[in-house]
Amino acid sequence: MGVYQGNDLKKPTGGRKWPHQKVKRKYWMGRYPTHTRLADKEVRQLIRVRGGNYKVRLKRATYANVVDPETKTAKKVKILRVLETPANPHYARANIITKGTIIETELGKAVVTSRPGQDGVINAILLEKKQ
Repeated sequence: MGVYQGNDLKKPTGGRKWPHQKVKRKYWMGRYPTHTRLADKEVRQLIRVRGGNYKVRLKRATYANVVDPETKTAKKVKILRVLETPANPHYARANIITKGTIIETELGKAVVTSRPGQDGVINAILLEKKQ
């Protein structure tokens, strides 16, 4: 069963909203969220999207590309744990990584700047270095 992302059921005034087409279209459908999780092995999934393009979804993550703003260098480091997620407080407990998530890496605390479910990679910026 697909996820419908259309907006033909709500009208701000409370009046009836008449459909502008008789049938729903396949390209109006959405998909379930990826929920990239922290794991021992990385798993990626290729999804065909509209126009014949492909989207790489990161299902399981182990590493992140972390940029140190002081030295302006990037390193691929292991993610130790998920500290907090502004998208949903329950995501941190379930080790789900989204954009804006604060993660603990081997270098220190970092904030995720990419969208792992859309990009297939985790990019982050270092907040605090480990002592």
